[in-house]
Amino acid sequence: MSKKYDFMFKYIIIGDTAVGKSNLVLRYVYNEFKPDYNITIGLEFGEKEVKIKNKTYKIQIWDTAGQEKFKSITRTYYKNCVCAIIVYDITKRDTFDNVVNWVEDCKNNSPKTVFMVLVGNKSDLDDQREVNANEAKDFADNNGMLFFETSAKNGNNVKEIFLNSVEQIIKNMERDYYDLDNEECGIQRTHRGKTVLENKKNKKKGCC
Repeated sequence: MSKKYDFMFKYIIIGDTAVGKSNLVLRYVYNEFKPDYNITIGLEFGEKEVKIKNKTYKIQIWDTAGQEKFKSITRTYYKNCVCAIIVYDITKRDTFDNVVNWVEDCKNNSPKTVFMVLVGNKSDLDDQREVNANEAKDFADNNGMLFFETSAKNGNNVKEIFLNSVEQIIKNMERDYYDLDNEECGIQRTHRGKTVLENKKNKKKGCC
């Protein structure tokens, strides 16, 4: 049976413990929020499909533990990911200060083509803010990252993280940024996806 999606993108979501990574995945995949969500032990997994321009993209999201003792496990999942979402808590300055370490870890262990997104979570707690949004945006811009402030609790900007990152990955695909014959880039294509690419190449050649 042929798969119903054209491409699958592997995402990893990383950051310090208790910044809300699991609830961001929960909100995006199931539109749920659990204030007493247990700290992730090792890894958890979620997936969702999105449709853009008559094509279906499956997003496979690997939710990692933020504790230092699990970092060796987390690093094995950097491999073969097309996108890394790095999360901090806007009410805890140290979680933002540690972003630089997560970015470095990602660069050292992920494919060179990995696309990174910086997310400041818990925007619903603005009165407790310790991280200025402009400072975070500057950091993201300097590192070629998308930037969002989100609230897993009320859902603000959660969908936008994934929609905008998928759209950027598609743009990169259209300019042949990835080696799609090598699944290490974090993108898997079905026969439907191969057909899409073949049609694209034929159009470039002027074929009908």
